[in-house]
Amino acid sequence: MSDAKLTLISHHLCPYVQRAAIALAEKGVPFERRYVDLAAKPDWFLAISPLGKVPLLIVSQDDGTQAVLFESAVICEYLEETQPGTALHPADPLARARHRGWIEFGSSILSDLWGFETAKDVETYNAKRKALIEKFGRVETELGEGPFFAGGALSLVDAVFAPVFRYFDVFDTIAPTGVFDGYPRVTAWRNALAKRQSVREAVTDDYPERLKVFLKNHEAWLLKAAA
Repeated sequence: MSDAKLTLISHHLCPYVQRAAIALAEKGVPFERRYVDLAAKPDWFLAISPLGKVPLLIVSQDDGTQAVLFESAVICEYLEETQPGTALHPADPLARARHRGWIEFGSSILSDLWGFETAKDVETYNAKRKALIEKFGRVETELGEGPFFAGGALSLVDAVFAPVFRYFDVFDTIAPTGVFDGYPRVTAWRNALAKRQSVREAVTDDYPERLKVFLKNHEAWLLKAAA
């Protein structure tokens, strides 16, 4: 167990930050949160972020020393190894490896999602929508009876997919995307995660408004489709 003080360096919209925030909440770990503007990165942030990205987890020890962890997967693995509370990885090595694979699959979905939400024309929008539908079709075949990825226990795979579903909670208020049509298990999983306290509190209350501003600034086709 670590008694260090933890500070999560965040951005309001970053799904990778949300992974870490969900893991921290599920572990019951107290932490502070500090937000940065990635469009105008401050010098102190650039000095400690090798990739210039969030999340960062600053680990402050009682002796005054600090360590900075970067990359959400690394941060979540560190929390799993050092913090008590509910395990977010399976104990079985094979099951754990499988979960890590689906975490990577979730990251690949985020890559398609970026193209989907920033698409400026219908052709790009439809291509990325098709890619998302196909990938969630693969997810549908992997899910059991739920409510979470591995059944009744929430895991780091859930922490990865919850921020993905959150995007669509906003998108679908603008124009129906139909990405989850015909996927009842994915839909049930999405709904279960939306009710989870750690998921709800992983973002600020103004997340929907911030995301809509992002879409407007990127001249997103989704907004044009709704007009």
